[in-house]
Amino acid sequence: MTELTGEKPFIIPSEEITRRILNAQKALKQSRIDGLIIAQRVDLLYFSGTAQNGFLFLPSEGEPLLFIKRYLPRAQEESPLKNIIGIDSIRDVPGHIIDFYGRFPDVLAFEFDVLPVKTFNFYRTLFPSKEFVDGSPSILAVRMVKSSWEIEQMERTAEMSRQTFEYMKTIIRPGLTEMEFAGMYETFARRLGHGAGLRVRDYLTEGYPWHVLSGVSGGLVGLLDSPASGEGTSVAFPCGAGNKLLAPNEPVMVDLGSVLNGYHMDETRMFAIGSMPDKALKASRAAIQIHDSVLEKVKPGITTGELFIYAESLAESLGYAEYFLGPPGDKVSFIGHGIGLELIEQPVIARDRKEHLQTGMVIALEPKMVFRNEFAAGIESVFVVTETGARLISRVPAEIFIC
Repeated sequence: MTELTGEKPFIIPSEEITRRILNAQKALKQSRIDGLIIAQRVDLLYFSGTAQNGFLFLPSEGEPLLFIKRYLPRAQEESPLKNIIGIDSIRDVPGHIIDFYGRFPDVLAFEFDVLPVKTFNFYRTLFPSKEFVDGSPSILAVRMVKSSWEIEQMERTAEMSRQTFEYMKTIIRPGLTEMEFAGMYETFARRLGHGAGLRVRDYLTEGYPWHVLSGVSGGLVGLLDSPASGEGTSVAFPCGAGNKLLAPNEPVMVDLGSVLNGYHMDETRMFAIGSMPDKALKASRAAIQIHDSVLEKVKPGITTGELFIYAESLAESLGYAEYFLGPPGDKVSFIGHGIGLELIEQPVIARDRKEHLQTGMVIALEPKMVFRNEFAAGIESVFVVTETGARLISRVPAEIFIC
């Protein structure tokens, strides 16, 4: 077993932070925003290099200010920013901004997509700006395109995921519950450095790494990020792996989300113990064919909507229109999503989306099918958009695993 973790601390290079800040400032200027307050932990990590409890003030021009409530010594070790100030409360922030820049920005942005209304209402009484606007589009646009350094981090996560899928093949057996099986391979991944807690921006979505949908569990339609979210363990947690026993000769879908040093992977493969029924085997192969064909269509400039329509038409030509992305009446409207420091990022490959693919975008592609009350079939891999097409970051073979 290859150890992916080490004693050397994980630090985001200063040149990465500088590049990100300059790109964000360019976006702020284009949107006529004078300054941005960043509080969400992932955004804070992305732009400052630390996820300690604090706030980052990013002006449209000039050096940013990083305010840390706790723990200041660690933030100073992790962040390459020059101006790091310890504070007792966010009430201290406006005065420091005025002292440093000589004035307060007229147009101030916040992360409206994640900031609670109650918190924002307090902030706007605290900050003496004339106008408050949404800075989230500028943040997400910058984060959407990955650098070569970020892609290297995701390749490390991909290797951890590859080893975990190989381990699954050695332990899957009849009589284990879906949840037991998930716990076994997640424990293995934790030994490799898997952080387990997946970052999800949407407040209605839970981040968890253990989708296991065996046989009829996959035919129960869920409402989370996968078109087949299974029955889960209870009414209180109706998703992911459940208490169903794994059995021979049935399809088993494993959808693993994993994270190493903050960077995520999201991959799905089909398993079976002994053999897989012909209907499920053909559907799984069709999903792989759609997966591979969409990857061949990827290139800078194509829209995400075009890719979705192409995948949908291919599913129809293969005879799977009824089951593609869920049964009639319960279909989801996307086949892929950006991924990085959060499990689901921009862009989204969906019918009505018109984002143009750019070199450096990293996307999880997940064509899946649901046969109501029977099974689910599908595949999910992560790829990066290159100058000429697509390159898989995923290292798990795009195959069906019969164990």
